[in-house]
Amino acid sequence: MHVHNNQKAAAASTATTAADPGTDSVRQQIEALGPWFHNLHLPGGVQTLPKHFLGGDFPNFKWQEIKPFVPEDLSGWRVLDVGCNAGFYSFELARRGASVLGIDVDAHYLAQARWAAGQLGMESQVEFREMQVYDLARSGETFDLVWFMGVFYHLRYPLLALDLLAERTRRIMMFQTLTMPGDSVYTDTADCNIDDRTPLLESGWPRMAFIEHRLANDPTNWWAPNHAGVEAMLRSSGLRIEARPGHEIYLCVPDAQAQGARAIYGSQYESATGVIRGGG
Repeated sequence: MHVHNNQKAAAASTATTAADPGTDSVRQQIEALGPWFHNLHLPGGVQTLPKHFLGGDFPNFKWQEIKPFVPEDLSGWRVLDVGCNAGFYSFELARRGASVLGIDVDAHYLAQARWAAGQLGMESQVEFREMQVYDLARSGETFDLVWFMGVFYHLRYPLLALDLLAERTRRIMMFQTLTMPGDSVYTDTADCNIDDRTPLLESGWPRMAFIEHRLANDPTNWWAPNHAGVEAMLRSSGLRIEARPGHEIYLCVPDAQAQGARAIYGSQYESATGVIRGGG
C-alpha cells in the first residue's frame, strides 16, 4: 500500500509500545525501521504504531470487518497480497494456514515486513518480493486468494492490473479501492445512444474520476470510481461480487459466464502484457 510522504512523517511519531513493552532491543529496531503504516502486534505486547494517524488500531479494525468472510482454514491455499506494506494481512492469512506471497514497490515497507516475519516466526509461511503488480504478467503462478486492497487507485493503469489479477485468481479476490460517494446503480447500462449521452451524467452510471494532481495531499491517488463503476469493472474482468464485507470492500469469485466478455479486449491485453491466453 502506498502512503504519501506527509503521512509517513505523521506515522513516524515514535512507535511506542503497549502495556508489556517487550525488550529495549525490539523497541529500538522498530524505531530504526520507521516510519510505519501498519500497526503490527508483536510478541511481548510490542506494537509498531499503536497511535495511528488514521485512528484506532489500523489495519486491525479493517481486518475485524473482513475476517468473517475469509475461510478460517486456509491450509493448502496459495495467497497473493498486493501492496502488502509491512505485512499485516499477509501474517493474518498465514495464521490461517496459507502460504503467502506479499509484493510491494516500496523497499522500506518490505524491510519492515521481512523483519516482522522473523519476529513472528513466519519466515517459512510468508515471502516478500519487491515488484510491481504488472510484473505478474511474466509469471504464470495463480493464487487461491488474491488480496487486492488499497492499491487500485494508486495505479496509473488500474484495469490492466485488475485483469492480470483476475486471471490469476482461482477462488477468491478481496478487493478494496478509494471510491466516490454514493451507492446508486443505474438500472440499464447495456447501451447508450451516441446522440443522447445524458445517461452518462446520472449518479448511478459506472464512472471513475481522474485525479490529475492530489487527493488527501497524495499525488499517487489517481482514480476514484463510483460504486457502480467498481461493480462494472469487476464484472468486466470476469469476477462476480459475492459480498461487501465493509465500506469500499468487495469479495469476488471468478465467474465463468462473465469471462466470455473478456474476449472483447483480449488482443489489447495480450499486446500490453505479452501474454497469449492459453499460451505462454
